[in-house]
This record gives sequence, C-alpha cells and structure tokens, in this order.
Amino acid sequence: MSQIAQALQEIHSQLPDGTRLVAVSKYHPAAMIEEAYRCGQRIFGESHVQELQEKRPLLPDDIEWHFIGHLQTNKVKYIAPYISLIHSVDSPHLLHEIDRQGARFSRRIPCLLQLHIAQEETKYGFLPDELLDYMHGGEWRSMEHVQICGLMCMASNVDDETQIAREFSRAHAIYNKVKEDFFSLDASFRECSWGMSDDFPIAVQHGSTLVRIGSRIFGHRGY
Repeated sequence: MSQIAQALQEIHSQLPDGTRLVAVSKYHPAAMIEEAYRCGQRIFGESHVQELQEKRPLLPDDIEWHFIGHLQTNKVKYIAPYISLIHSVDSPHLLHEIDRQGARFSRRIPCLLQLHIAQEETKYGFLPDELLDYMHGGEWRSMEHVQICGLMCMASNVDDETQIAREFSRAHAIYNKVKEDFFSLDASFRECSWGMSDDFPIAVQHGSTLVRIGSRIFGHRGY
C-alpha cells in the first residue's frame, strides 16, 4: 500500500459518518492527486486559481474541486464555470462577484461564509457579529446565483487544544444560530468546514462536516 493510500485509509477511519475529507492538493503535482483519486478520493482543495487552472485539465472530470484559499474578486471568473464549492467567502463584495459570475455562466455556485474565529489578525473572514449583522441585513437573499451552504473557519495556530476546541465550539454555535434563524427550511445549508491536518480530530467533535487535510496525505508541500 502506498503512503498516500495508507494516509487516506487512516484519516477516513477517524471520520464519523457525515464528515467528508477535502484532500488539500495545493502545491502538489497532478500525479499525486491522481494517485489519491485511484484510492477513491474525489474531493480536492486548491487555494490558487492559476494552479487549479493548470491541474484541472490533466485530471479526471469527476473530481469535485473545492476552493479553500483567499479568493480575489478578479479571479472568480476563471473558476466560476466548474467549482463545486468555494469555502472562503470572506466579504459581501466577494459574494456579490460570485453571484455575478454565476449568472454569467448560468450556475448557482455553492459557497461557505468564512468566519474569523481565530485569535490572529492575519486570518480573513467575517467576525461573528459582522456575520450575524450581514445575515440580518438580508442583502444576500437577492443573490440568485449563489447558494450559501454553511460556514468555514480556521482555529488559531496554537498547541493549546482547549483553545482550539473552544474556537470550534463557538463556530458551531454560530452555525446553529444562522441555520435556525435563516436556513431552517433549507437542506442545502449543512456544511461546517473546519479542521486541518493537526486539529481535525478536535473539529469533528465540534460539528465539522468537511475537514481540509493536506500534509498528512501528500507530505510537506513543495512550495
């Protein structure tokens, strides 16, 4: 069994029913993605538009591509025709542009709103109060070409598992509030994207439905 196959098997054994693995393939060559694909993995996460554009034609058509990095508005048009899920919608301005490009390509593009929950200024996303204010404002309701499917966040990059658990717990509480207040009848609002290579076991204890794991599968990235 290859290292990639072994890693995928080990990770899947730790995921509860209802939690899916996004194999983070950024900075890794198409050949490694193809090996993971042969092991049954179908969801891959990229965070650079140009890199994704280069890899996609080399790989099977049934791959579900997720965009997980900071997305510039001027790059949305390149991935809008095919992207399966954008995890990292970090502003109303970006959501507007995704809606505009969705209309251009006659698609309703699935999106997650990025929640800034970590104690780090470098992270993108809506602060909790900003997110709730935005949802109450209702502007998003007029966007017919985006489908808000849940929330995404990253925990602080610390060794303190108690802090990480507290942040994921808070994110899940905010998800539950948004679900109850705005999407109670919408079955498509169901995704909680949190947990990466080092903290995904904690994330799945706090409602994660999508874990984004790269280095545990592909090794350290070749920047």
